[in-house]
Amino acid sequence: MPTFKYVVKNQEGKKIEQVAENEDFSQLVNKLRNQNFTIISIDEVKGKVKKGGGQSGRGGRVKDEDLIIFSRQLATLLDAGVTLVQALSILCEQIENQNFKQIISDLGQDIQGGKSFSDALLKHPRFFSSLFVNMIKAGEKSGRLPETLDRLSNYLEKANALLKKVKSALAYPTVVSSMAVLITLFLLIKVIPTFKGIFESLGGTLPLPTLILINISDFVRDYFLIVGFVLIFSVILLKYYAKTEKGSFTVDKMKLKLPVFGALLRKVAISRFCSTFSSLIESGVSVLDCLTIVGKTSGNKVIEKIAEDVQGSVRQGENINTPLGKSGVFPPLVTRMIAVGEQSGELAKMLSKVADFYEREVDAAVSGLTSLIEPLIIAFLGIVIGSIAVAMLLPIFKISTLISG
Repeated sequence: MPTFKYVVKNQEGKKIEQVAENEDFSQLVNKLRNQNFTIISIDEVKGKVKKGGGQSGRGGRVKDEDLIIFSRQLATLLDAGVTLVQALSILCEQIENQNFKQIISDLGQDIQGGKSFSDALLKHPRFFSSLFVNMIKAGEKSGRLPETLDRLSNYLEKANALLKKVKSALAYPTVVSSMAVLITLFLLIKVIPTFKGIFESLGGTLPLPTLILINISDFVRDYFLIVGFVLIFSVILLKYYAKTEKGSFTVDKMKLKLPVFGALLRKVAISRFCSTFSSLIESGVSVLDCLTIVGKTSGNKVIEKIAEDVQGSVRQGENINTPLGKSGVFPPLVTRMIAVGEQSGELAKMLSKVADFYEREVDAAVSGLTSLIEPLIIAFLGIVIGSIAVAMLLPIFKISTLISG
């Protein structure tokens, strides 16, 4: 029998990583579920156990677009009456990504071997998230797999579009700011020293702004490597800290409080939370399982902690909206609409409406952010480069005045 490496979470939210030897895959899944564990990943170990749970022999990645197209086409084929194994075989022939093609082939073989679709997906956690697997599992239980796949592809499309909007909003200021820093460094390291030599040959006392600029230039030139090393070391240290439990929570909390960008990231987080929650409920996933998945797929530790708090409150018989309101992240509009959804039994519908509202808010925020940042960056460039130019020209003006006098 094969050996499996699995990663699960217990009811307290603690992550457990173990290796199970001589276990049947289906029996292992049932055993873990009976112990009330939330399954994160199960990988078959061939040879050495790989740290991190990655599947051996599966390099590369699958684009979000490939996953969306796969889900959409699979839903269409199943809806047309094609069996799951046949549908996977058809799609496998059409997929160009060799890595993804092999994964789909493995899925077909596992299903032919007697595994359910959701259990087969569990073997590929790098490519199919817990949200994907749990929605498929709910679709299998309800007998509405084509409908679930269609809903899943819609969700993935929305999530992908939202991510692209945020990236496009952040790309412009990042590129322009980087260019501004490079231009400033070039002026300080190459241009200003040339002027310094000219000024020294002329003699006389230099104006204060020129002296300050020359001192800054000297400092940058003398300590460039040291400053560069310190900056790189600081970035590496910050990345390492951000990977720790406490560090990732602190960094994600700071992201939501950033000036200008914080409001945008908060709206994205709320939209994603509500959209994921709605899709899972509509697929028939239990509320407690929904909250676990929503937290893990949020991409933000603050939201994950809020989801865990809500889960604890729901277990004690409380409403969802109360702990959300206390979190300080979700505004009253969201909590009130969720409260109405709970009272009316239309929680999924209300969550979907909130998600749609915040998607429009993100669109408006991205447009507003671009309009706001562009003049700010131009003003910043004007002030920095203008100040350097003025500081360099002041001695020339002084000399011209002395000559005319």
